[in-house]
Amino acid sequence: MRATNLTLFGFLHRAFIFLVSRRGGLNALPLLASAILVLLVAFGTMSIQAIEKIKGENMIQLKNIEKYYESGVVKTFVLRRIELEIREGEFVSIMGPSGAGKSTLLHILGMLDTASNGTYYFDDRAVHELDERALTELHRDHIGFVFQSYHLIDELTVSENLETPLLYQKVKRAERKGRIAEMLDRFNIVAKKDLFPSQLSGGQQQLVGIVRALITQPKLILADEPTGNLNSTEGERIMAHFKQLNAEGVTIVQCTHSEKNAAYGDRIISLSDGWIDSDERKT
Repeated sequence: MRATNLTLFGFLHRAFIFLVSRRGGLNALPLLASAILVLLVAFGTMSIQAIEKIKGENMIQLKNIEKYYESGVVKTFVLRRIELEIREGEFVSIMGPSGAGKSTLLHILGMLDTASNGTYYFDDRAVHELDERALTELHRDHIGFVFQSYHLIDELTVSENLETPLLYQKVKRAERKGRIAEMLDRFNIVAKKDLFPSQLSGGQQQLVGIVRALITQPKLILADEPTGNLNSTEGERIMAHFKQLNAEGVTIVQCTHSEKNAAYGDRIISLSDGWIDSDERKT
């Protein structure tokens, strides 16, 4: 047993050195975690069932979520009795026609809007009970948002746009510069760092938007029609980045009209008139 444990330790040590050297810093951790789980199964230290339990932990739990707007005694419902659980590490695509409630649901998940009824738990925190300040802090520290229209600040360079969310997190200057340099290099946009958004193509602007969402090291990425303003080639590149990020352990929820883009996820939820019409996981 001691020999097995020493061998396992050796494997884990070499995996750590390899991943850190290849991926760099904190970017290696999701891959290292996956490697550890595989090795634990291989050495009989942990069962497949135990691994699935770890992977299957819910990050998000929505119960009876509704959103409506009142005009006198009339309520206009946007979302109706939404029951939803999202596991850590999932890539979820939310589909539906315009007016189905996709963006509203995404904004509630991202704490940019609040539900009229129901309960929302994020990592076991009761989001529906939090005040505005606590909601802002939870969103800031754990959620990255990618918008269809990029929402970059026109007066700031690429580097300065990436630095903005770190300033809100009060990250120290040296660490800010280090994270920016690391992300510019990882996504091959070092040459764009001093350019302004108007000097970038749509695909490049959206890539900067993704990097900005990732630079705070969030647990969850929310994307609202992330390729809606892009041509097909640029859209495919953006979706490939999302797929790679999910493979590295980032939880992703996207809203899309595109069946092709939805297929990048491992789960597709269809909304119709504010109701969940279907919820299918890939096997």
